[in-house]
Amino acid sequence: MAMIKIKLVKSPIGRIEKHKRTIEALGFKKVNQVLEKNDTPQIRGMINQISYMVEIVD
Repeated sequence: MAMIKIKLVKSPIGRIEKHKRTIEALGFKKVNQVLEKNDTPQIRGMINQISYMVEIVD
């Protein structure tokens, strides 16, 4: 299965509670952390929801 690297570039402080929970569900602990996840429709949906806070790393 293909993998995707995502990086948290903005802090979840002061954000909508649902978006904070999405960040937590993805496994982010701190800003500038890079995670590698399976490229599934579920993960893509989570990334789309918080797209203003994360970026895709090549």
